Amino acid sequence: MQKAERFVPPKPLSLWSVAALARTMWRGDGDLLSLLPAAAYKMKAGNLGFSRRGITLFNEPEQVRQILFDRDKAFPKSDLMVNALEPLIGDSVFVTYGERWRRQRAMIDPAFSLIRIQNAFRFMQAAVDDHESRLEKIAKAGETISIDQAMSELTADIICRSVFSTPLASETAREVFEDFNVFERSVAQVEIWRLIVQKAWSEAPQKPEVLAACKRIRSHLGDLVDTHLEDNDGAYNDIASSIIAARDSQTGKSLTREELIDQLGVFFLAGHETTASVLTWVFFILATRPEILQRVRKEVSTVAGGNTISLEDTKKMPLVRSIFRETLRLYPPVTFLPRVAERETVIGKRRIKRGTLVMISPWTIHRHRDLWPDPHAFDPERFMPGRDYPKTAYIPFGAGPHTCVGASFALAESALIISRLVRRFDFQVLEPAKVRVAARLTTRPAELIRCQVLQRAT
Repeated sequence: MQKAERFVPPKPLSLWSVAALARTMWRGDGDLLSLLPAAAYKMKAGNLGFSRRGITLFNEPEQVRQILFDRDKAFPKSDLMVNALEPLIGDSVFVTYGERWRRQRAMIDPAFSLIRIQNAFRFMQAAVDDHESRLEKIAKAGETISIDQAMSELTADIICRSVFSTPLASETAREVFEDFNVFERSVAQVEIWRLIVQKAWSEAPQKPEVLAACKRIRSHLGDLVDTHLEDNDGAYNDIASSIIAARDSQTGKSLTREELIDQLGVFFLAGHETTASVLTWVFFILATRPEILQRVRKEVSTVAGGNTISLEDTKKMPLVRSIFRETLRLYPPVTFLPRVAERETVIGKRRIKRGTLVMISPWTIHRHRDLWPDPHAFDPERFMPGRDYPKTAYIPFGAGPHTCVGASFALAESALIISRLVRRFDFQVLEPAKVRVAARLTTRPAELIRCQVLQRAT
């Protein structure tokens, strides 16, 4: 097969460190990707700029594994990240550490087993059915949409149905979704001046609108939890019911109501926003690369024709899955995995002082010139069956014991969405040359990607 033309989707222009800092400060939009200097894509490890606490970036896979597996218990989650997320997800599995994290993870893992994903797939199908109906109306009306918003609404609907058996159309679920948008836009995960002048473990108060949004979200999640806690007839068979039924193997205790709200807050945050981020880039790329889109449609037609696409069908679509994996490589939804050195330690030959922000960036590892050939180019062939790729340099879901619990869920969901929507619709991006990538809470376009939706003839 003739090799496709090389395609490099949007990426920041790499500058030297001082210029990168000046660009970020001038824009003032909180984009952390703009802070990365050109050297970040070449170094194995090195300091990022100058700051009071010290920031060290690690790209070398073995050193990254040492940090993420953390057998010496020296690298808990970054205090900046914990402070940012705590108002929303409390003392949840996403931010806890040590024995408390192990207890929580053991109780949560069964909710994302293969059996649970098979059960959740029917919720995914129902949500895509409704989404297709909305897109059909938009196409007939000749209206435009934002790919970003469309993917956020669809994945939020899926996670809402999968967790609580409740469609997003319900008033409570809609309000949760809208408040999540406020949280994502405004949360102060990292502010430039904090990175430069503040010491480790300094207080990082959140904005009033963020705290108010978090309070409303937790109240709504509590209402949804209560519907399941009051279920005496076993009517529910979803992720929430699985986690409510979980028991600590040592104490026999279940999660408290507040702990349930913490954990389910993580699923709403990670379960829709991260997947929506990747799918936004998938559909942007497919819209601008018709030769790849044609191959995807041929694969979907060969596997499923015009029939309902099953979970087993998605496993028989290597190109669809490879496109998702390659997009995850280029646009990992969690751009940075920050840790903090709890004590002075050594990584490789580099001595790390206590309080140093130890930065692992899937973005730079996935685009490192020594780890990937032609690292900035979009090439799904890297992940096709029979091809070898540097597995230790591919960490879109993290690595080690803290690997994302929902990775398999995200792959199944995304394969279904891609295969279903390309079969029915064309997305024509209105101003593709203006699309720019930014990283705040997740790796997103800096501005909404507007497109025309066209219904394909069937």
